[in-house]
Amino acid sequence: MNRQLKFALSALSFLVVICFSALAFAQPAAAEVKQQGLANNYGLIALGAGLGIGLAALGGGIGQGRAAGSALDGIARNPGAAGQIRGPMILGLALIESLVIYALIIAFLLVVKVGG
Repeated sequence: MNRQLKFALSALSFLVVICFSALAFAQPAAAEVKQQGLANNYGLIALGAGLGIGLAALGGGIGQGRAAGSALDGIARNPGAAGQIRGPMILGLALIESLVIYALIIAFLLVVKVGG
């Protein structure tokens, strides 16, 4: 693919994400919420919070296991490169863990929304 086509596809995908995010954050009027019965979806919100953190922990655990396994495999093949492998591995593990913590914060916010 040439450079112009890549740029056009990137710009188009950015515009699609921007347009749909406004729709996702739009809120109906309070009377419409009561009329449609949307105020009683707290069970689904709590279920979404639990499933979200569970899937995030599962994905983070798998990612960290694969990263650590690959790093140990590289160190086993070339013990002299242990210092060069350890730093990027720890950075990668920290980034993976930060995504899981982000999912935990989102789950807490959803649970607070249910409770409040």
